[in-house]
Amino acid sequence: MPTLKSGALRTVDVARRAGCSVQQIRNLERDGVLPPASRTAAGYRIYGEVHLQSALAYRALAAGAGPTGARGIVRAAHRFPGSPEVFALLDAAHARLHGERAELGQAKEAARAVSDEPIEDVRASDAMSVSELAAALGVRPSTLRHWDAEGLVVPDRGPVRGARRYTPAQVRDARIVHQLRRAGYRIAALRALVPELRRAHRSPDIATALAARDAELAARSKALLDGAAALAAVLAAHGGTA
Repeated sequence: MPTLKSGALRTVDVARRAGCSVQQIRNLERDGVLPPASRTAAGYRIYGEVHLQSALAYRALAAGAGPTGARGIVRAAHRFPGSPEVFALLDAAHARLHGERAELGQAKEAARAVSDEPIEDVRASDAMSVSELAAALGVRPSTLRHWDAEGLVVPDRGPVRGARRYTPAQVRDARIVHQLRRAGYRIAALRALVPELRRAHRSPDIATALAARDAELAARSKALLDGAAALAAVLAAHGGTA
């Protein structure tokens, strides 16, 4: 059987070692993530170390930077091995992840402060309209209406034309949802999470949700690290900087 050392690998060999399907390997070659394979006289593909490392780099980088970002980085490694463009793309992926981590840190601080706010002894006059709450949060009124439609933050309805009015408790809900959205939570995830937060209104519940996001970012950071190691092997195979 061909081995990595011999430099002759079948499609199935690369697929198994990279944890992909055979079709995925063919798709990666078609998309330029793997360089073109050589062929036997019978037309069978022959892959080598650069193909395996390219597949490994793509898989890890996709977990950290997304499929589109990963394709761009590995393609650049083939077109411009060792050039500043490759490292610039990798740095940009790290920078985006760093930005998400910074936003998560801000969300943790804001959610902690919001969760500790008392909501007893409030007055009806403390309620806010859609435009007032949107201005306070720095979002568009349409965003609040979307959250209402999704059941995330459902305001009371006033006697005049059913205008939305947010009680202090609902304002706090909106502030928590806003921070979780900034931290990267999608609407579908919040739809399941917010009812629990609304019932509990305790810092540990929100902290648990943010900790899950923290773990996700840590996994993506580890994936980028693994991807960088595989990318170095790709560059070495091309004779670029390792």
